[in-house]
Amino acid sequence: MRKAPAYHEAKLWKLLRDRRLERLKFRRQVPLGPYIADFVYFRHRLIIEADGPAHLTNVEHDRARDAWLLEQGFRVLRFPNALIATDRHGVLSCILEAVTPS
Repeated sequence: MRKAPAYHEAKLWKLLRDRRLERLKFRRQVPLGPYIADFVYFRHRLIIEADGPAHLTNVEHDRARDAWLLEQGFRVLRFPNALIATDRHGVLSCILEAVTPS
């Protein structure tokens, strides 16, 4: 996945990489325990996942994965590929909201 990311994951990475989103430092394809996170912003322990069709059939796996990541102190935001394709500004706004203190 690191050398050939899925299409929508690559699109999202293009928006997040090199501190393009409000100078936030995201890392891509980060191993965390038995899992690999699509994108991680360590300062706020935030994981961003681009969910393709495989996630529709692996709901229980994703629940277990998210529970484990939560136990490790991470928050997980999941965005379906369709949303990444049609509302990138909404996706980025949601990410910014997650790292903005209230």
